[in-house]
Amino acid sequence: MQSYQVSARKYRPATFDSVVGQKALTATLKNAVATGRLAHSYLFCGSRGVGKTSCARIFAKTINCEHRTPDGEACNECPSCKAFNAGTSLNILELDAASNNGVDAIRELVDQVQVPPANGRYRVFIVDEVHMLSSGAFNAFLKTLEEPPKHVIFILATTEKHKIIPTILSRCQIYDFHRITIPDMIAHLAYVAGQEGINAEEAALNIIARKADGAMRDALSIFDQVAASCAGNITYKAAIDTLNVLDYEYYNKLLEAFLAGDVFSTWLIYKEIRDAGFDSQFFINGLASYLRDLMAASDPATLNLIEAGDEAKAAMGAIAAKCTPGFLFRAMNLCNEADLNYRTASGKQFLIELTLAKICQSLSPSPKGSNGEGRLKPIDAAKSAVKQTENSPATVAGAAESPRQETSEAKAPAVAVSAPRQAAAPRATTSLRTPRVSLRSGLIKDKPASGMSGAEGATKRAKLFSSAEFEAAWNAYIEANPTERIIVNTMRTSVPVTTDSVHFTVEVTNEMQQELMVQKMPEITTWLRNRLENDHIEIRVSVSESEDGQRYTLNDRELLGKLVEETPFVGEFIKKLKLKLS
Repeated sequence: MQSYQVSARKYRPATFDSVVGQKALTATLKNAVATGRLAHSYLFCGSRGVGKTSCARIFAKTINCEHRTPDGEACNECPSCKAFNAGTSLNILELDAASNNGVDAIRELVDQVQVPPANGRYRVFIVDEVHMLSSGAFNAFLKTLEEPPKHVIFILATTEKHKIIPTILSRCQIYDFHRITIPDMIAHLAYVAGQEGINAEEAALNIIARKADGAMRDALSIFDQVAASCAGNITYKAAIDTLNVLDYEYYNKLLEAFLAGDVFSTWLIYKEIRDAGFDSQFFINGLASYLRDLMAASDPATLNLIEAGDEAKAAMGAIAAKCTPGFLFRAMNLCNEADLNYRTASGKQFLIELTLAKICQSLSPSPKGSNGEGRLKPIDAAKSAVKQTENSPATVAGAAESPRQETSEAKAPAVAVSAPRQAAAPRATTSLRTPRVSLRSGLIKDKPASGMSGAEGATKRAKLFSSAEFEAAWNAYIEANPTERIIVNTMRTSVPVTTDSVHFTVEVTNEMQQELMVQKMPEITTWLRNRLENDHIEIRVSVSESEDGQRYTLNDRELLGKLVEETPFVGEFIKKLKLKLS
């Protein structure tokens, strides 16, 4: 009875044409042999299982073949080919640098180089995993690698080219092997299944190919594993069960829940996935990969970026048509953030559930002026606009007005806080700008502030009010803000004087008060508008003038005295710390 041989060895490539996924590279090697343009040293680079060592052996056998076929392959009939196939060739030697990485091993190799071939034209030395050589071994190898005897060819193979010193790289012709694509793997696995008399669904082979991650050797090993578990009939269900792969049906159901904004369904699906034994980080990374494939499938130009068969690509394209690129990008970004935060998160399940909720809400419509943050379902914008907290300035501080709009009753004026009356004094619009002041120089610069949109500003309140009601609202702000000592004292001594029904002027005694009032006026104005239900109130702040028409500005000592007079605790603070004016 013939002993069982694993597929990775049984179907190892024996000719250039049987190498999977490296057509351009093998064609170059065949041409080099056919034309006799052979270098003295080659370096084959690539990830595991892509055919580096197999190509090195095929290349070495073909170089010494006495009767090559017309298409450049070894004949397998000459003494050199037979000796190689039997494993008795003295012209082809292999060294595993992972276990022979010292200087002594390289010295033995150098001694072998001096021996000419017994038959054939070349002695070929294959050094696998060459990056494992020690620094001393590399240095001992340099001279021989640069100027070997004419009958010697070196073929070096490595999975980590960056670890090889530049002086070695410069002495070799470098060939980079590609990862095997999913379609190429599926085709080769289907061939192997046919040779072994095994029925295999294409979807199952696709799962095996994706699990192999670009390595044909790994794909064949996984194929053997799945074939053994399902008794010669490889189905999609058997493949995902054997390999513990998360079924794409889970991701499809999650996407439907995302598009519906159904947070709790996504949590239930996630629980089902956890109960099936899948790690949460594995799940979130798989979801990110699924969303990435959907993004690629959304445009025919990028469909080839998906490593899958034609049927799978078509299915992904149909699903991607339900999504917008913006949603897919936000969802991918959230999955990426969850992956980055996973290791440090104390509540890992909560992190994933929060991510799923955020993905759901990323498609949820938002009312005007809201970014939708923290919402799970749409909110009726008309109802939410009616709810306003009347007595809290924080709820409306910073709200901006819309451009002026004519009405049948009156022309609504823009609300502004004016600087002192002088030609160069800028006007600071409370509704559109937030003044920035310094303690000594008054109003110095306007800064745009966020606020209501034009559509919201079109519905201005314009309730009539009396002077007594205005004064009551003014005093109510004073009572509500007892800690604002300087502002409160200034407001007590400087009650606004009306110029018409909605325009008022406040006169203060010095520039310091003017600066502080200008800074605080947006909040005060908003308070008054909400208390009086009139969005057209406008208050100007100016510094009073003396009888001779000159504005009175305090010097430093007078300013300090005024401050101490209005705020006694400042004087106590200065006295306690023994502070003095410089």
